[in-house]
Amino acid sequence: MTENNKQKAPPLKSRKPSRGIPPHLKQKGMNNNFFFWVVLGLLVLMALVQNENTVSSGKEKVLSYSQLYSLVKDKESAATIEKLELYEGPESRLSGKLKTGEEFKLIIPSKDEGLLTAIRENVSNFSVKTPSPLIPLALNILPILLIVGLIWFFANRGNQMGNKIWSFGKSRAKVNNKDTHKITFKNVAGVDEAKEELQEIIEFLKDPKKFQRLGGKIPKGVLLVGHPGTGKTLLAKAVAGEAEVPFFSLSGSDFVEMFVGVGASRVRDLFEQARKASTVSGKGAIVFIDEIDAVGRLRFSGIGGGNDEREQTLNALLVEMDGFAPQSGVIIIAATNRPDTLDPALLRPGRFDRQIVVTLPDIKGREGILRVHTQDIKVAANVDFARIAQLTVYFSGADLANVCNEAALLAARKNKEFVDDEDFLAAIERVTMGPEKKSRTISKKEKEQTAYHEAGHALLSLLVEEVDTFTKVSIIPRGMAGGYTLTPPTEDRHYHNKKELFGSLIVLLGGMVGEEIYMNDSTTGVSNDLERVASIAKAMICEFGMNDNLGRMAFGQRQKQHFLGRDMLENKDYSEETAKNIDNEVKKLVDTAYQRAKTLLTENRDKLEIIAQRLIEKEIISIDETRALLGIPDGMNPVKLRKDYNTTPTATSTDSAPAA
Repeated sequence: MTENNKQKAPPLKSRKPSRGIPPHLKQKGMNNNFFFWVVLGLLVLMALVQNENTVSSGKEKVLSYSQLYSLVKDKESAATIEKLELYEGPESRLSGKLKTGEEFKLIIPSKDEGLLTAIRENVSNFSVKTPSPLIPLALNILPILLIVGLIWFFANRGNQMGNKIWSFGKSRAKVNNKDTHKITFKNVAGVDEAKEELQEIIEFLKDPKKFQRLGGKIPKGVLLVGHPGTGKTLLAKAVAGEAEVPFFSLSGSDFVEMFVGVGASRVRDLFEQARKASTVSGKGAIVFIDEIDAVGRLRFSGIGGGNDEREQTLNALLVEMDGFAPQSGVIIIAATNRPDTLDPALLRPGRFDRQIVVTLPDIKGREGILRVHTQDIKVAANVDFARIAQLTVYFSGADLANVCNEAALLAARKNKEFVDDEDFLAAIERVTMGPEKKSRTISKKEKEQTAYHEAGHALLSLLVEEVDTFTKVSIIPRGMAGGYTLTPPTEDRHYHNKKELFGSLIVLLGGMVGEEIYMNDSTTGVSNDLERVASIAKAMICEFGMNDNLGRMAFGQRQKQHFLGRDMLENKDYSEETAKNIDNEVKKLVDTAYQRAKTLLTENRDKLEIIAQRLIEKEIISIDETRALLGIPDGMNPVKLRKDYNTTPTATSTDSAPAA
């Protein structure tokens, strides 16, 4: 710093942060303090009024009624009284002083004419004090004021907390400010088609004449559909950051309330606000409803009863989106991962003209997402994002963001200066399987069982040509698993043929076969493998028609996502005999895969022993170390270590199949 800069710098005292209370908080504090002191003052006033006539010096003697009467019954005994005062109020009280200096008090019955007559006749210094007429009035008004004050207090507190008790039917939508929302389409990757669709809508709002010159009309609604974590809400945030029009955002659950009619009122209020904002801006307005299935679910269909509040809210939404009154200038963007639950009337053109499917990103999309989420992370220069993207097949955008964050946390835990490939690979395993449980105590026998189980999976992934080769095997417990074998796909796949699915069955059964070879028995650790085997085998026969005996047919119509009111159970459209044949074919397919797995591992038991013993020794081995152990040269296909075979006698099928 130069000398001139030093002179220009403000004094240190002026740079101290202000310790004062912000004006808006100070105003709230003043309101609360004012109400507190008002209530406290009223309570004190009531106490004073109630006890005005009972204040004493504390030295007064309390006389009994008979003692007082004996003093005032004649003038001789009354001569000992210096003065006597009567306080009239809710209760009559006498207070006096004897000539000896002793003070006394007592409460007498109201309207005791005999006693009062004796006092007037025999006591010379007698006076009567009556209360102010305002005191009874105050006693009657104070409780009312307290009740009104409490109502005002709770109403004011409700306003501060955002739960306005006087405005149940008002919309809770937030109007987003462009200055406070820095997310734009530059921060979104992997969903290029969805970005183009939404950018077109923003361009229409900015320059409507470009589209209207050919008679085009702006879409009234856009529905974003996709799996959780694919970036639907992020796209909406990007729209909020890019749009130069008012942007209202809220969740579908914000319409839901226990009081019937409140949700419908909020819908009407939301669109009323949007229409006003559209008129003021002159370009239109955008309303984003996240998780719209909370309010747009299919109306009562005969099972489980209806929901009057939700259905009224949905009816109001349908009318506002495309009812009798025109809804020009207001565009609705909604997001859901349950499109099958939405009411058909909500999905028709005129309400949601466009349905944009936000899919899982491909390898280029994943690489772009990784680069976006590592912009604020210190990443080593040699990090290969393309390799990480290849290892994260079927990861969503949220999963990849979690991987980047976990990698940064792992690197920080190791006091590294940068996040490297090792941290990203460890983060992938942590996100997929959970954290390692190195502290768990495992007996020698269980450790050996786990080693042979995982060695069976790993070796079969080398020997079966149609499946992906494993990259890492571990017998360290992680998450819910006692051990794991990582076999990430080498590329994005949208279809699987019959040989690939059958090969998957063989590899999945390798764990059970490995245990049986080791101890001639199996453990409960094969439960998850058998569940996946049964699911794949049944899908091959009932969904993909991969069976010669039953033919190229699909059996059973089922909804992929069940919910109350629609197809609670599978629609069984086949006979009992066909069902029996399906069970037999599923069992035959699984038995064939089991026998193939047993044959391969038995023929290559020496290799199984080598992998299992190294796992017992080191607990973790990689594919490169396994190739070195088994003497497999680089570039050589491990399948050549065994006799060539066909996993199934039938020809390859190209029927569409999801990832197994």
